[in-house]
Amino acid sequence: MTFPRHRPRRLRRTEALRGFVRETRLATSALAYPMFVCPGTKVRKEVSSMPGVHQQSVDHIVEECREVAGLGIPAVILFGLPEHKDELATEAYDAHGAVQRAIEAIRKAKIDLLVITDVCLCEYTSHGHCGVIKDGEVVNDPSIALLADAALSHARAGADIVAPSDMMDGRVGSIREKLDENGFENIAILSYAAKYCSAFYGPFREAADSAPQFGDRRGYQMDPANAREALREVALDLEEGADIVMIKPALPYLDVVQRVRERFDVPVAAYNVSGEYAMVKAAARNGWLDEKRVVLEILTSIHRAGASIILTYHAKDAARWIK
Repeated sequence: MTFPRHRPRRLRRTEALRGFVRETRLATSALAYPMFVCPGTKVRKEVSSMPGVHQQSVDHIVEECREVAGLGIPAVILFGLPEHKDELATEAYDAHGAVQRAIEAIRKAKIDLLVITDVCLCEYTSHGHCGVIKDGEVVNDPSIALLADAALSHARAGADIVAPSDMMDGRVGSIREKLDENGFENIAILSYAAKYCSAFYGPFREAADSAPQFGDRRGYQMDPANAREALREVALDLEEGADIVMIKPALPYLDVVQRVRERFDVPVAAYNVSGEYAMVKAAARNGWLDEKRVVLEILTSIHRAGASIILTYHAKDAARWIK
């Protein structure tokens, strides 16, 4: 009888051996935790489609940020809900808006976290689109001017990184120029460089109250069928001054994450979005899968594909589970 000379199973026999030769090592330092800031005080309302995720007023945001920092998670990304919406998203760039006040409160509390802010208009517009509407269309150039104003207001409040998520053409360059001319040349830009028009955003739209009131976002977010186009979008954003590029969503686009990682020598992020989170939570609550194992497998796969930064609603649980 001929026995195999090569036995890959030798290195799988024990956890010690598996860990010793492990190729991809997931770490808490790779995670960023998304949070939703709303007006008022003492407000903490769970998002029904995202168990464990809340819309929170600034006082509760600060409290949870202390928890996040205590778990070793290095960063949060803030999304805002306004008191009032209008066609020009004025609260997006209001110095007293929910996100701006949350940044200031986190800074005042001296919490050791990187504060990233989502820069978009959809949460703040009465029509729910990510830009200015003219004759029923989202117009590009007036929109990027407002996005730059929003990014500047976040920088003035104390943000470390601003993250434009709108997919308007030229918005990274507009934001970079606005920040630089106002003395914020050291504020980094994390660009949602390849953001797809995805069905996986459904629960987020409840959390951020950002569903479009007419039509959809296919005219500015990317077609899910396109991968090569993502490389062009990333190249354009880097040319305009992006420091970090992100692919969103993560799981259906791991091939895109890998292509971007192989092509560009810059930090690559991926967003493990609300729909991906909600599916795991629903299945776990029904006893259909082992939540801990599935979450860590998902995050490891995103990291393995090439993302060195993962935005995920699982961040707090994952931080407790990662050894």
